[in-house]
Amino acid sequence: MKKFLLPLLALAAFNFGTAQEESIRFGAKAGLNIANLAGDEVKNNEIKIGFNVGVLVEIPITEKFAIQPEFLFSTQGSKSDEGFPNFSETLIENLNQEFESNINYINIPIMTKYYLAKGLSIQAGPQVGILISAKDRDDNDIKDNISSIDLGLNFGAGYQLASGIFFDARYNLGLTNVFDFEFRAAPDSDPGIPKAKNSVISISLGYKF
Repeated sequence: MKKFLLPLLALAAFNFGTAQEESIRFGAKAGLNIANLAGDEVKNNEIKIGFNVGVLVEIPITEKFAIQPEFLFSTQGSKSDEGFPNFSETLIENLNQEFESNINYINIPIMTKYYLAKGLSIQAGPQVGILISAKDRDDNDIKDNISSIDLGLNFGAGYQLASGIFFDARYNLGLTNVFDFEFRAAPDSDPGIPKAKNSVISISLGYKF
């Protein structure tokens, strides 16, 4: 009996391990960013169209829940006709007039997914953004004036086909100030930092293996 059971148990363990490995799925995605900066000091904002591209892994916890870490390159920023009109002199030329920022991040979201039905999920989770580059409307480097780390929360939904193709729609709510420099509104005033946070809608298409 033991000679019969041992191979059977070994086969069952092998099949279980294989099933667990197959349930973890790797993938890639790319999509459109509708980006902006949000804050009381930013006036008459205009969205900037950018993109996101990267890789991910979906790790199932239960039949309904999964964790999905991602590693994405994301182009963001904003346009504004009035910029930051409360300030007359800054370290960034014309910040108080027409302003444009082109900010690129490596974003690392960790999404918690709940499947409402087969293929259909709602998603939420924190995100860390690592600054890669930043330029103004004249292509001047302003990286030193942008925070190196951006923290945010993501909320969204997705749908996955049986073929492995999936669609995501997501909103990124920035929690930390994008800017990181001090200036004076007037020679005798106290230094301050302009305040604005990232606000990004992303629509993506991807494939899981």
